[in-house]
Amino acid sequence: MTLIATRLAGRAVVLLWGLVAGLAAPLAAASCDQDVALKGVNLAGAEFNGGRLPGVLHKDYVYPNNATFDYFASIGANVIRLPFRWERIQPSLSGELDPAELRNLEMTVAMARERRMCVILDVHNYGTYRGNAIGTTEVSVQAFIDLWTRLAGRFSDTSDVAFGLMNEPFKLPIEQWASTAQKTVNAIRKQGAKNLILVSGARWSGVHEWEKSFSGTSNANVLADFRDPLKRTWIEVHQYADPHYSGTGKTCVPAANFTKMFDNITRWAKTNDQRLFLGEFGTPSSQACLDALDAMLAQMKDGRVWRGWTYWAAGSWWGTYPLSVEPKNGQDAPQTGVLKKYF
Repeated sequence: MTLIATRLAGRAVVLLWGLVAGLAAPLAAASCDQDVALKGVNLAGAEFNGGRLPGVLHKDYVYPNNATFDYFASIGANVIRLPFRWERIQPSLSGELDPAELRNLEMTVAMARERRMCVILDVHNYGTYRGNAIGTTEVSVQAFIDLWTRLAGRFSDTSDVAFGLMNEPFKLPIEQWASTAQKTVNAIRKQGAKNLILVSGARWSGVHEWEKSFSGTSNANVLADFRDPLKRTWIEVHQYADPHYSGTGKTCVPAANFTKMFDNITRWAKTNDQRLFLGEFGTPSSQACLDALDAMLAQMKDGRVWRGWTYWAAGSWWGTYPLSVEPKNGQDAPQTGVLKKYF
């Protein structure tokens, strides 16, 4: 075969494969809509440097890249939780969404879609906007609802995107957060969006304190009756393994500590017909911490209640962060070996 003929034949094969891929593409769906557990990681970076707003992309904050998506898809992840800042996507309360940030979100969703992964859009603001809590005169509940109805209008593909209303809304009283979340879910559904929704517990969303009373009430009390007319809302909880359960310590409590706390919240979910998602959890890489990590993952075996998890965290800017599972120099983080058992 001549060189020209060889090149022509090669191009024909490429074109044929392109045609086949194009025909197959509509059949490939991300996992948000499938009846499977969502298991993956937080790809952090877009929420970084909240003190510099809006900040400069690639200097103050960063979005995930293709290489990161490739790696986590290759080890079995089917979902990523994408933390980002409310102030960046909506620079003015109740105003238009920022076109550049909207493109960043859309490109991230597109990268996930190519790998058949679900994206949880996580507003990572702790219940505030520019430091002011939702429900104050500075930040009305309606302003928060406005954000989500705008986002829901732009990310309506239920197979690609799930909505994480607010990360760890500790700035709001527990009852106020439950009421705000319920009104927001109602508004999203009234608009016609059918995406999966995740509603965080109040405070730090901790499994360990789910039934603990603060100012006369608890997450267990106020979220027992939470309802979605489409029954597509899960309750998001978080749990870390250091002695303060904060995600900041370098040591971990005994693995056996997690049995009772996870049994209790699983029982609560069954009693109140709720579904749970562990949106954040993570440990350093010592053997005691790896045992704790394994213990937490092992507690979520009841698929009727536990619908999945996203480890905290991965992302290209973590450096020496002890909980990071971003690979370094082609090597898996020690925690990744535990995660692989459960993907």
